[in-house]
Amino acid sequence: MAQDWTYPFSRSTDPHVDLASQDAFNDGAPYATFERMRREDPVAWCPESGGRGFWSITRHADIADLNRNPQLLSSARGIRMEDQSEEEYEARKTFQETDPPRHTHFRMLVNKAFSRQEVAKFEPQIRAITRSLVDAAVEQGEVDAVEAIARQLPMRMLGQIIGVPDADSDWLVEKGDALISNSDPDYTDFVIDQVDTEAYRLLPFRSPAAVELFDYANDLIARMDRGEDVGVLNLVRQPDKNGVRISDDEFRNFFCLLVAAGNDTTRYSIAASIHALANLPHLLEAVRAMDEDAVRTAADEMIRWASPTTHFRRTATEDLTYHGKRIAAGDKVILWFASANRDAEAFGNPYEIDLARSPNRFVSFGQGGPHVCLGMWLAKLEVRIVLEELARHVGSIAQVADHSYLRSNFILGIKRLPVRMTGR
Repeated sequence: MAQDWTYPFSRSTDPHVDLASQDAFNDGAPYATFERMRREDPVAWCPESGGRGFWSITRHADIADLNRNPQLLSSARGIRMEDQSEEEYEARKTFQETDPPRHTHFRMLVNKAFSRQEVAKFEPQIRAITRSLVDAAVEQGEVDAVEAIARQLPMRMLGQIIGVPDADSDWLVEKGDALISNSDPDYTDFVIDQVDTEAYRLLPFRSPAAVELFDYANDLIARMDRGEDVGVLNLVRQPDKNGVRISDDEFRNFFCLLVAAGNDTTRYSIAASIHALANLPHLLEAVRAMDEDAVRTAADEMIRWASPTTHFRRTATEDLTYHGKRIAAGDKVILWFASANRDAEAFGNPYEIDLARSPNRFVSFGQGGPHVCLGMWLAKLEVRIVLEELARHVGSIAQVADHSYLRSNFILGIKRLPVRMTGR
């Protein structure tokens, strides 16, 4: 389908989108708004209906600077715009909502399970699953590429990696969607800005789905305590050199985070990749000619392009002045990764897909700070393999009807993408 909007792969050209609204990304990322803010007001105060407002940081260089300073900007009062009481924070926090040294200690307990070396062991399984999904899509002809491929691959790999039965994977992803996509009525009956979720305020993402995931996590804890091997989660619960391991409460919250974030962001990176290939046929031809290293570079560019996590929130620990703006201790500061990944000061031709882009200083994984995404290597591997298998087994991809976006200002993702695929 022809692209006829100013900012490719986004329908929004409004330079004054309300970024606090869960509807801000309904037409794709509001790039015109970010463009204006980077140019006119890179540290902008944004009012918030029902909230106390926040500062928006939109330039790549500023985000890279502030992201590496947890002493000044803390994660310990939440990573989303939502305000939380101390009680809510303590009940719901994962290691994402902590600062060094506490964050570093917890990360050391779980990092091995998601290291590049550990994740690389899953390449044969990822490739086999991807090939079967691509073959099935080609045989069917017209499919929703999100449901047929982008959702299926992370969902099925999730079960294998965390050591749960394949039969449980679909249920786990459904519950994960209810958590992280709690602003979209397609995924939950408890839409965070449309219904009263006060009864669930002590649960992750204020979602009743967390109760069921907690129960599932308790069963996993019991299995591991009996000596069963349930995949990388056994590594997560291994004690460190001082004999310390994560508590059961920390494990339950970590499990909820893993189920939600371990599927959604990779899904939407894959969806954005297929969307681009379907609208820019020369990209698929380019991938066909690449060796593995070149496809690895291309996968990074697709993840920059997708920017599935739009932002992370920090809280100022002290009064500071930044670009002439007075930020008070306790103020919310939003680091807009989606804006940084389109900053012309950091990327030549940022609104074009350059599969050979190098260096590529994209910040989709929160690079440069202590909170770099734990699942980064898995996401990179899955996107690379999807590109390779599409290039090998698909002759053409074309979008045949309108796509739609997730209703969320936290996760940017195409949730429906009708395409036609032909085989080679």
